[in-house]
Amino acid sequence: MHVKRRAIPKVPTQIAGLDQILEGGFPRGRTTLVCGGPGSGKTVLGLEFLCRGAMKGEPGVFVTFEERTEAIRMNARSMGWNLAALEKAGKIAIIEARMPGEEVRSGDFDIQGMLAIVGGHAKRIGAKRIVMDALDVLLRIYDDLKRERNELFRLHDWLTDRGLTSVLSVKTHRDDDHVSQYEFLDFMADCVIRLDHRVVGQVATRRLRVIKYRGSGFGTNEYPYVFGERGIVLFPLTTAELTHQPLGSKVSTGLKGLDLMLDGGFRRASCILISGNSGAGKTTLVSTFAQAACRRGERVLSLNFEESKEALISGMLSPGIDLRPSIRAGKLLVQTAMPESIGSDGHLGRTIQALDSFKPDHLILDAISACLRMGSEQAAFDFMMRLISVVKERGITSILTNQVNSEKGGDEELSGIGFSSVVDAVVQLRFIETDQEVNRQIFIVKSRGSAHSNRRQSYIITDRGIEFPDKPQPPPVRAKKAGRKDGRK
Repeated sequence: MHVKRRAIPKVPTQIAGLDQILEGGFPRGRTTLVCGGPGSGKTVLGLEFLCRGAMKGEPGVFVTFEERTEAIRMNARSMGWNLAALEKAGKIAIIEARMPGEEVRSGDFDIQGMLAIVGGHAKRIGAKRIVMDALDVLLRIYDDLKRERNELFRLHDWLTDRGLTSVLSVKTHRDDDHVSQYEFLDFMADCVIRLDHRVVGQVATRRLRVIKYRGSGFGTNEYPYVFGERGIVLFPLTTAELTHQPLGSKVSTGLKGLDLMLDGGFRRASCILISGNSGAGKTTLVSTFAQAACRRGERVLSLNFEESKEALISGMLSPGIDLRPSIRAGKLLVQTAMPESIGSDGHLGRTIQALDSFKPDHLILDAISACLRMGSEQAAFDFMMRLISVVKERGITSILTNQVNSEKGGDEELSGIGFSSVVDAVVQLRFIETDQEVNRQIFIVKSRGSAHSNRRQSYIITDRGIEFPDKPQPPPVRAKKAGRKDGRK
């Protein structure tokens, strides 16, 4: 007989991206094990789970076996969580359970007394959640492996009997694939999460992986994460189904001639790639778009990996584009960074925070060729794919520039990183050399969901911006199919 599958009860962690990976959150009333090396964020994850729960009406207890209580409060303050206020309100209790030296030497320590203290605090505040940080420090006092396991099973039963949703953290060595010495913890816990802090191409990166989740599905890949201003931020791509917004109505490029070639302009919520050689006018073209959008009252977020904000503003004054009024009006936000300054995960986290706070209608990234300096071609690919996915899901129009070195300007993969297939429109800028001069031409390689011109069009850059000496050609007119006399095709 077929039995209908029932989902296990879960507690949302409210940690950005984690609930999507866990398909809802941690198992309610059960144990989750978080393991990882130094600097991986075990304590931060536990604190965030506890603080966000307390602010939503689920009090919790934090038991620390390694750090002092004041250090825990300071760590939380750096993420914007006021533990002292939550303690005063009776929503959180912090218990410092560091082991004294004489007990470590004797090996006669029994956790029953500690559990009585923890239970008293949990009852006092009506705790629903509990985090035990650096549990390996407690287990280290036992010389007998059998006793270690017996005490741990006693702890597990105690947590389960009280219906507490618990998070236990243990340290692992850098070269361990599992918890090694405390491997039996994997089998005892209902959910096991591994945090990894690694260095790839001289750039530090962090990855989260769910090892198991008893009775539930979960994302099985490794997922990058960073420490944001308000806690941990994960960047999951967990579902096979694409949730991108459909392409919207046309939005002007800011150039009448280019609008004519594109049959009205770019599609809203689309991803546009502007590709060309150095000096072809890529930054001038996207700045023209930004200025026109801001004048319509729309918001534009500009990410620049190649020059400072001041250099961008100054450089655009030459072709007659003054970005300062748009910046002063709060319509244009220019965010600059050196690609090498942080890893691709850090850049993605910084960008998503800007998207959340600024809420732009359009995003400009100049230039994706600089993203290769984030560590590796794979790091650049991961950054761009995740960024494009985020902006498409939010219905944001994105315009990316890319510098190509090919003399012909386009025979190679257009993005240089390998994601050109997810781009909706490609505009190619190139130089054409004659015997006496070098001219510029623009060509629409593709424009998904829209007609576009199939002609190469000459253009010049003047002190009034980009101009077309000859009237650009509109898209070719498609012949209508003849229909039947009865009206059916």
